Amino acid sequence: MTNDNPFDLFRQECRAVLAHALAQTFPQVTLTAIALNKTPNIELGQLASSISFELAKKLDMKPYAVAEQLVEAINKSQFDLIEKVSTAGAGYINFYVNFSKFLQLTLESIRNNDKNYGYIKTEEPTKIIVEHTSVNPLHPIHIGQARNPMIGDTLACILKLRGHTVSTHYYIDDVGRQSSVVAYGYEKLGRPKPTEKPDLFVGKIYTVTCCIVEIDRLKKAKNKAIEKQATADDIAKVSEELDEWISISDELKEKYPVLFEKLTAKISEDENPEEEINKLNRQYEDGEPTAKQLIREVSNLCLDGFRQTQHKVSVMYDSWDWESDFVWSEQVTEIVTNLKNSPYLYFENGVWGFNADKAAKQLQLKSKLGMKENHEIPPLTLMRADGTTLYTTRDIAYSIWKFQRAEKVINVIGMEQSLAQLQLKLAMYALNYKKEADNFVHFSYNLVALPGYKMSSRRGHYITFDQVLDEAVERAYQEVCKRSPMFSEEEKRNIANFVGIGAVRYALIDVDPSKQVLFTWDRVLNFETNSAPYVQYTHARACSILRKAVVDNTHTPAYHLLTEKIEQEIVLQLASFPDMFIEATEYLKPFMIADYANMLADKFNTFYNAISVIKAETPELSSARLALTDATRIVLRNTLALIGVVAPERM
Repeated sequence: MTNDNPFDLFRQECRAVLAHALAQTFPQVTLTAIALNKTPNIELGQLASSISFELAKKLDMKPYAVAEQLVEAINKSQFDLIEKVSTAGAGYINFYVNFSKFLQLTLESIRNNDKNYGYIKTEEPTKIIVEHTSVNPLHPIHIGQARNPMIGDTLACILKLRGHTVSTHYYIDDVGRQSSVVAYGYEKLGRPKPTEKPDLFVGKIYTVTCCIVEIDRLKKAKNKAIEKQATADDIAKVSEELDEWISISDELKEKYPVLFEKLTAKISEDENPEEEINKLNRQYEDGEPTAKQLIREVSNLCLDGFRQTQHKVSVMYDSWDWESDFVWSEQVTEIVTNLKNSPYLYFENGVWGFNADKAAKQLQLKSKLGMKENHEIPPLTLMRADGTTLYTTRDIAYSIWKFQRAEKVINVIGMEQSLAQLQLKLAMYALNYKKEADNFVHFSYNLVALPGYKMSSRRGHYITFDQVLDEAVERAYQEVCKRSPMFSEEEKRNIANFVGIGAVRYALIDVDPSKQVLFTWDRVLNFETNSAPYVQYTHARACSILRKAVVDNTHTPAYHLLTEKIEQEIVLQLASFPDMFIEATEYLKPFMIADYANMLADKFNTFYNAISVIKAETPELSSARLALTDATRIVLRNTLALIGVVAPERM
C-alpha cells in the first residue's frame, strides 16, 4: 500500500476513531472539528488531542475524566496505523503510530512517487500572478534587492507544484524622474554602447548624472535663498545638503574620472539641467516619440543586464510589463477619473489626493485589514501639480490589469512599501473591485544587511548581486578543492557553481520574511549546519552510501527492524514533508522549506554517524536502512528543488 500523504492517513484514522468514541460516549455534544497536533516528543506519541478540555467545559467534568472515558470507548478493531491510544497530562489524548506498518507505508510511498512525492495538489486550482523583482532599470540589482527574486521564484514554484496556474511578471518602472535622470545623462554622452555589463554601465551614468544635477540645483537654491534673505536655518539646511553632494562628487570623480569630467562638461551646457529632466519626464509620460525612444533604449540596456544576472540563478519571467504602457493607454487617466467620481478624492494645493482613511472607514475595512479603528491611514497623492502621476497611481491601473488575467495577485515587494500597497488595495475597494482587492496579496519582506557595509545608491555604494554570486562560487571552489582534491578541475568548477549559487539562494530564503537577513559568508557557506552546502552535502552522502551498497534483490527490507529512535524520527520527518509543503504553499511561507531541509539533514547525519547501514547486523536490516537512506535522498532532492537549489550526487 502507498499513499501521497502517509502522515495524513494516520491523522485521518486518529480523527475517525476519536469521532466514533465521542459519538458513543457523549452523543449530546456536537463539535465542528477535532483538532490534532503533533507531539513535541516521539515518546509521547505522534499526535495529541486537547478535545477533553473543550468537552469538560460543556459537560462540567474534569478534562482527565473526559479523556479516560473517550480512550475507553475507542474501538481498537478500527486500528490500522494506530498502535495505541492513551491519556496524558491533565487530559490530553495521545495517539501512537504502528511503526512497523507506518515505516513500510512511508518508505514505499516515497519510492513509488519519487520526484512527485510531497507535492500534494489542491482541490481548488487558481490562476495566480506572482509579480516579483521589478528593480528599477537604473543600476545593477544589488544584494539588498536580491531577496525579492529568490522569494518570488520560490513562491511561483511551490504554487505551480500545488496545482495552480501561475504566471510570473516583472514590472518595469520606467516612468518618473529617476528614469529621466539616467536617460538625460545617457543622451548627453551621445548614447554610447556599453563597454561592460550593461546594467553596470547604466548604473554609473545614473549615479554621476544624479550627483552633478543635484549640485547644480542646490547651488541655485542656496543663491536664491540668500537673495531672498531666507532664515539662517533655511540657508544652513540647503548648505548642509549641498556639502553632502559635494562630498559624494569627490568620491565619484575618483572612481569614474573620465565619465565624471565628460558629463560635467556636457550638462553644464544647459542653463537648467533640472528643468530639462522634468521636461523629459513630462514628455515621456505624454508619449512624445523622441522621449519614448530615448528612455526605452536606456531602460532596455539595463534590463539586458538584469536578464544576464537572473540567468545565473535560473530565474525567468512569463511577462515583462512596462509601466509606461499603462500611462500611454490612458488606463491611468481612467483610474483617476473614476476615483474623482467617488467620495474619497480631494483637490488641494493644486494636486489630487485619495483619502485612504475615509475610504477605509466608510467601507468598514479597518478590522478586515487587521487595523485598529483609531489607526489613521495617510492620504495618497495621485497627481502632481504639473499633471504627472505618481507610482502608486500607475500601480492601481497595473493591478486591475493583472486581475483581468488572474484570480489572485501576489506582489513581492519590500515592507518599506507597505503603506503604498495598503493605499493601492483601498483604492481598489473604492473603485468597487472588491473581489480583486480581497485576493490581492502584498508579500512583504525585510532588508538584507551586510555587517560593516552601508549601501547608498546615490553614492554608488552597493554590492551587486553579480558580485555576491561570483564570490560565492569562488569561495565554494576553494572549499571543494580542500575537501575533494581528487576531482578534476572541470568537476571542481561545476560543483563550485551549483554550491555557490545554491548557498546564496538558500540564505535569502531561509529567514522569515519579516526578519532582516544578516548576510555573512560564515553562515552562507557553512558546510556543517543550516545552509545549502550542508543540505547538498547530506544529499551527496546519501547518494554515496547507495552507490557503495551491494544490492541483493533476494533480501526484502525488514522495516519492522528499524526500531532505533533516530530511524523512527527520520521516517516521521519524511512522512511530514507533504504537510510542510501544503502549509508553506497555503500560507506563503517559503522559509519553512529551508528549515525542513535543514532538520531532515540534521537527523540523517545523526543516523549516519551512529548507525551502520551497509554493514548492519543482518542483510534484511541493511536493506531496510538502505530504503530509509534512499527515501531521505528523494525527499532532500524534492525539498531543494522547491527553492531552486541543485541536489548533487557528488561533492
